[in-house]
Amino acid sequence: MITFTGSPLDRADHLRERPEALAVAAADPRARLLKLDGLEPEPDGAGGMTWLPLAEAGEEAELILLGFGDGIPYFAASHPAEAPAPARSMAVLGLADLLRPEQLGIYAAARSLVDWHARHRFCAVSGHRTEVFRAGWGRRCPSCGAQHFPRTDPVVIMLAEYRGHALIGRQPSWPAGRYSALAGFIEPGESIEEAVRRETLEEARSVMSRANHGPFPRR
Repeated sequence: MITFTGSPLDRADHLRERPEALAVAAADPRARLLKLDGLEPEPDGAGGMTWLPLAEAGEEAELILLGFGDGIPYFAASHPAEAPAPARSMAVLGLADLLRPEQLGIYAAARSLVDWHARHRFCAVSGHRTEVFRAGWGRRCPSCGAQHFPRTDPVVIMLAEYRGHALIGRQPSWPAGRYSALAGFIEPGESIEEAVRRETLEEARSVMSRANHGPFPRR
């Protein structure tokens, strides 16, 4: 299973354009709110995350419907008055050891959406403040009518091999002993194969240049 996927929740896309159905879900006394500290969850010690009564979101919160599990609606909340949280956190790397795989899938959706809302409160077309629609899976500009949706960036993750050896890397900020396969974003107009070649050369060349090992070897 791929980490941060596999959420067991029914995302209920068919309800996102029905405000009356969303109002019913939000009024359900069983409705739960994911507890986040910035963008970080609070593990419950049993492989799950901490969930609160939905009322604790506050009246100013913009609710995001994560989906339904056993008929229970689950939400996350974005707070317009709060500044965006730092985009990177080393704590995320340790969650795979604390949460069950399906919980990581739920968290990935919640984290991405909460962070996206915090960074896209104004319309990229007119500059006016946007409002939430589609149950938190989009924002809409009341001034020009433009609709904005969460962005998903395609990436490549590769393990380059050469004469029986694998090329891996690490960042100075990582814990000792932690290494990773190389990865990078696919750029516009670029195939997967082209992205793999470019990112491998960029990552390896930068490391070898810093280490004064000369240029990347050519065949």
